[in-house]
Amino acid sequence: MRLLAPLLALLPAVIAQGLSAAPTGALTVGGPSGKYKTIASAIKALSKTSTAAQTIFINPGTYNEQLNIPKLASPLKIYGSSTAPTDFSKNTVTIRAGHSQEEDISNDETATLGVHTNDFALYNVNLVNTFGKGSQALALSAMGERQGYYQCSFKGYQDTVMPQTGSQVFVGGYIEGATDFIFGQQARSWFEGVKIGVLEGKGWVTAAGRPTRSSPQNYVFNNSSIAAAPGQSVAAGSYYLGRPWRNYARVTFQYCQMSAVVNKAGWSKWNNDEPRTDGVEFREFMNTGEGAAREGRVGFSKQAEGKVEVETVLGAGWEEWIDGTFMGA
Repeated sequence: MRLLAPLLALLPAVIAQGLSAAPTGALTVGGPSGKYKTIASAIKALSKTSTAAQTIFINPGTYNEQLNIPKLASPLKIYGSSTAPTDFSKNTVTIRAGHSQEEDISNDETATLGVHTNDFALYNVNLVNTFGKGSQALALSAMGERQGYYQCSFKGYQDTVMPQTGSQVFVGGYIEGATDFIFGQQARSWFEGVKIGVLEGKGWVTAAGRPTRSSPQNYVFNNSSIAAAPGQSVAAGSYYLGRPWRNYARVTFQYCQMSAVVNKAGWSKWNNDEPRTDGVEFREFMNTGEGAAREGRVGFSKQAEGKVEVETVLGAGWEEWIDGTFMGA
């Protein structure tokens, strides 16, 4: 397993924060011990003006809610109850909603969870958009600096996860979809050890929308994997690593395991009429597996000469907030 050394050192400290009982002072949701019946009611009870750190703890269960976390003045942590915090498949908390752009709403407004605050962390929660095929329908909309998602699962079909603005880290966990299902325009996002599952049919893993060369948008997938989602029959070569939503899309896959579902070409133009490939930065480095061909990749992508460092994406001081020491909003 290839992890950047500093992140490897921090990983146990981050994941160890998974809990099976509410920490002192947390707002508790669900179960016989929860003060709040819904997660939305606990979010509503948060102070928007206090700078003291706040916490929500969710007892096991499936919660059919669409959630929006507004701008807060404090750090916020949300824990899903877990006795196996290093294994997303053992998560006991699932949040489900089924909104899509067929309702004439924005991408952000379709999200099962929208996070619009800085200094946020989510642990051991499954987020699902149940809408299915046919329209943009997000599980997560992430807009804020220093957001961490630890051993969480995100399921949808089109546009599952949108890191749109700010900075995010996804540590472990799972992301599932078919069409442009990791996408956004301005965010700087690091994906560490994430399992990516693709659905039956054909599609694109990423659709980065970096609009100009000076835009900060940057997605890096490190030590992650791409394969057919459990129970799905996906033909070899059905998926591309990404296509450019905007002309300067920037995405790197490094030290990743790629199954045969990844097309030999690797990357795709936006469409035949509007390729949007003149300014893209599509890179790969030291990937393995049947889908990690070193030959036959499209000319507008390249095999990089070296790895991308975490600091390049998340900036100096990333060690402080990624292990739970959050800076003020």
